[in-house]
Amino acid sequence: FFYKTSVTVKKTLQYNVPITSNYFFSSLCGSLKFEIRIHRLHHTFSTFLSHLFASLKIMSSKPKVVLAYSGGLDTSVILKWLSEKGFDVICFCANVGQHDEDFSAVEAKALHCGAIKCVISDLRKEFVTDYVFESIKCNALYEGRYLLGTSIARPVIAKEQIRIATEEGALYVAHGATGKGNDQVRFEMCAQALSPKISTIAPWRDPEFIESFKGRKDLLAYCEKHGIPVDAKPKANYSIDENLYHTSYESGMLEDEKVRYC
Repeated sequence: FFYKTSVTVKKTLQYNVPITSNYFFSSLCGSLKFEIRIHRLHHTFSTFLSHLFASLKIMSSKPKVVLAYSGGLDTSVILKWLSEKGFDVICFCANVGQHDEDFSAVEAKALHCGAIKCVISDLRKEFVTDYVFESIKCNALYEGRYLLGTSIARPVIAKEQIRIATEEGALYVAHGATGKGNDQVRFEMCAQALSPKISTIAPWRDPEFIESFKGRKDLLAYCEKHGIPVDAKPKANYSIDENLYHTSYESGMLEDEKVRYC
């Protein structure tokens, strides 16, 4: 099979170049045409080839996504799932003062699970000076009664995520927030405000992802299948979210009115 790529030189001159390799065949099948306009007649054929290879490299490269990564079960599964969907995943972990967090272990796990890169950003100073102090000064409350602790860290995390995405040339960001909570809104509204051209992938709102992972059992089975390390310690049936300013405990037995505490 011979596929011809047209190179149009300014005004009249045109070359028809036969392409026979398997790589070109797979890239150009389906009547895909490349047209490279060269604006000076003295451009050589080697220049044309360099332009052509550059175009093919762009076409064949995987899209990049920056994933807000904690190293936990959900985001580790999401990392592998995104990789299987054809993305180059760059993991991003924010240090906002989590107690006893081993960031080197988080980075190692991310790379083991298929990330092409893992960025650990120390945001503690910016978090305190630009967010914590400001929220205290304005007495920020949720619905007039709930002190903002966990939520106040989301904007600084989203800001850094977008910065990394822009720097890496990523067109997507992703998070592991549930499809029915407030965090998804915090992350995505910040991302849209800072860079409207970058799209957000929210797996816990994706029908295919939800159908595949209906509970913790499915997540663990996926980890076993793909060799994703899982914490051997029994998981509490409530969640903990920490930063320098605040620690939240929620869900599970803590919100079960039938549970009695001594």
